[in-house]
Amino acid sequence: MNAINNISDAPDSGQASEPRLPQDFARLDLPDVMAQAIIDLGFSSGTPVQNQVLPHSLDGRDIIAQAQTGTGKTAAFLISIITYDLENPELEERQPGTPFALIIAPTRELVMQITSDAKQLAKYTDIRILSLIGGIDYEKQKQQVTRPVDIVVATPGRLLDFVRSRRVDLSQVEMLIIDEADRMLSMGFIPDLKAIVSHMPKKHHRQTQLFGATYREDIRRLAASWTIDPVRIEIEPEQIVVSTVTQKAYLTSEADKYALLYNLIRHYDLNRVIIFVNRRDEAHSLESMLRRHHFRTGLLAGDIPQQKRIRTLARFKSGDIALLVATDVAGRGLHIDDISHIINYKLPEDPEDYVHRIGRTGRAGAQGISISLVCENDAFMLPNIETLLGKPLRCEHPPMVMMSAVPELPPLPVSQPKKRRRRR
Repeated sequence: MNAINNISDAPDSGQASEPRLPQDFARLDLPDVMAQAIIDLGFSSGTPVQNQVLPHSLDGRDIIAQAQTGTGKTAAFLISIITYDLENPELEERQPGTPFALIIAPTRELVMQITSDAKQLAKYTDIRILSLIGGIDYEKQKQQVTRPVDIVVATPGRLLDFVRSRRVDLSQVEMLIIDEADRMLSMGFIPDLKAIVSHMPKKHHRQTQLFGATYREDIRRLAASWTIDPVRIEIEPEQIVVSTVTQKAYLTSEADKYALLYNLIRHYDLNRVIIFVNRRDEAHSLESMLRRHHFRTGLLAGDIPQQKRIRTLARFKSGDIALLVATDVAGRGLHIDDISHIINYKLPEDPEDYVHRIGRTGRAGAQGISISLVCENDAFMLPNIETLLGKPLRCEHPPMVMMSAVPELPPLPVSQPKKRRRRR
């Protein structure tokens, strides 16, 4: 489906000239409504992955691209999907729950971000976009798939539920996007992906694009079975760790780590910060300590209900929350402007997660700072991170002012026992 809404006419000659489509996109001969959406989003030029992917994906070629989050890959595959639909109108009304395009991503947050980006790029069309994720009211989503839909963006588990219950029909999928394929592997989603792909047209009858930060042998074998003569695009990690992020590492002990964090926040008056840890229990404990020290905090971890995550992100974006404590559920797919600092309270075990974490700051040309607090337990992760970065991560001792004593934590509120209600 691709009915097109009206776009206002060009201004009169007496008015100031409107922004123009960047040359990188102008040479692609995109539909007018697609070009206008790109102009509205303020793209100044195409990113390397966009410039390399789009000429081939718009020609219908299968793609295997190695590109990390923050490189503009989402816009690359969305522009090709939307353009395809505009240039190949449906002859008949699409059946309920039967998309022509499917985008699969590993996390709820990434699905929500892709859906938001898709709606902005499709703003001048009637393309219908639906996200399917766990943690959201199943019955509500079940109602949504009873209506026609053009693009489905989904996590593997929830999508497979709808496919197996025959509420989503993948037999008409013409474009398949698998985003962060390497993450799918590490999270154990490959069996679900195989099951989903088995419900689609064969690879000769669809266009397939796979994106990932790295391509291990397992992913290469899957890509070979799902694509035909794909264009291979590789952007080295050294090109992706942006120069706008200043990386710092402070040596500390496990016992002194919280004091260092507390003093960093107080000394620099930090208020647009994501603090990363590795485990849910660490996230809950750290957020509780910061909150009891009267910081405006939020928590983002895998055991937090989805609706609460959405509210927390909204409050963080609005500035109501200053410090967001998160596990790597937030490391990928979050696009939040003006994050000043990323603090690795715990270094990640997977070096790729380090790159994704620090990629939350220094976006769109803005300056950002990443600070890692390195204790004896974190030191084992440093060599692999430095190998991925292609350079050493210089560690230094923090200034003495950062090691000042921390005010004593106020006691936790004592919960009052609930009174037993008398039976009637």
